[in-house]
Amino acid sequence: MRWTEEARIEIQKVPGFVRKMAIKAVEKDVKNRGQEEVNVDDVRRSREKYIKFAEKSSDDKDKTRIAIVRCDTVAEVCPGIACFKAFNKRRQHFKQYGDNVEILGYFTCGGCPGRRVSRLVDTLLKYDLDVVHLSSCMVMEGDYPECPHKEEIIKCIESKGVTVVEGTHH
Repeated sequence: MRWTEEARIEIQKVPGFVRKMAIKAVEKDVKNRGQEEVNVDDVRRSREKYIKFAEKSSDDKDKTRIAIVRCDTVAEVCPGIACFKAFNKRRQHFKQYGDNVEILGYFTCGGCPGRRVSRLVDTLLKYDLDVVHLSSCMVMEGDYPECPHKEEIIKCIESKGVTVVEGTHH
């Protein structure tokens, strides 16, 4: 598919880590409209349709952005209901937050020794991540074995300038 020079310049404004997906989305929309060339308006239209909701707004500057990391093994049997209920009701380890907070991410560690954590935290930093909660399954003793790599995971996250809270719903 052909692209105008203005469209090529406009697509460069899309963050690099999602640019390939953005290009595919723009080209699909243009093709569905029966066009053979992408222009700057097509890029802007697709940005509004697919990306705008994720971009920062002036309302977001004072918002606290959190993520929850949980045990990869426990994720096979736990859909995360208790973590989300505790967050939604601001209970247990979430009671410190008011209304101006959002969950940016909810992910597993990737298996021992937490191989996915660093990479996913780096991605979330692009969205101004402030705090990572280690889910209760990673820090509890009794119901689940405590994470043997918890301290390494905490150091990794904190080295990126992100606060760590140990626990979610217990």
